[in-house]
Amino acid sequence: MGKKTKKENKENEKDMQQAPQEINSEQEGKTKSEKSTKKEHKQKVKDNVEQEQDKKVDSEEKESSKKEKSDKEKREELNDKYLRLAAEYDNYRRRTLKEKMELSKVAGEDILVNILPVMDDFERGLATIDKAKEVDAIKEGVLLIYNKFKEFLKQRGVKEIEAKEKKFDTDLHEAVTKIPAPTEELKGKIVDVIEKGYILNDKVIRYAKVVIGE
Repeated sequence: MGKKTKKENKENEKDMQQAPQEINSEQEGKTKSEKSTKKEHKQKVKDNVEQEQDKKVDSEEKESSKKEKSDKEKREELNDKYLRLAAEYDNYRRRTLKEKMELSKVAGEDILVNILPVMDDFERGLATIDKAKEVDAIKEGVLLIYNKFKEFLKQRGVKEIEAKEKKFDTDLHEAVTKIPAPTEELKGKIVDVIEKGYILNDKVIRYAKVVIGE
């Protein structure tokens, strides 16, 4: 009986000694499990963050690619517009030049057509000079042709520059020489016209060559 009790006591002591070890072992296992869980959670969070970053980078790369493509398209569109505009301007320039040349030809033709009747009058006058018995008739014919030609010039916008006894004007007159003025009133004025000047639509096409009194 006494031996049995001692044996039981020893077993109880042994169990009591093993119990803390088992508790510690369970705690250590629990701690390791918790650490493992935390580690897995951190890794999972880290993986999620990296995935989000990768997605963000991919998105930014796509946006950048779209932007580059859009800029390229805009440059191509602007270049196409420039080429079209340059071609249109070149066509306009050629067309305008052609129209000007044609207009110049037509204008020259118009002048020649209207001057031909004056030429006809001269020919008729020359044909009758030898047969004319009176000088006054010849003078009258020449004066008629002159007035007709003068009217023709007037209709075309050509006007004679007034010069004689007018004040000298460098915008209209060209001084050929100077002579003593016949009167005090003509000093600094034009006393004679060597060659008449003309204006075409307010533009001087030939300066009047004059003599100035001093």
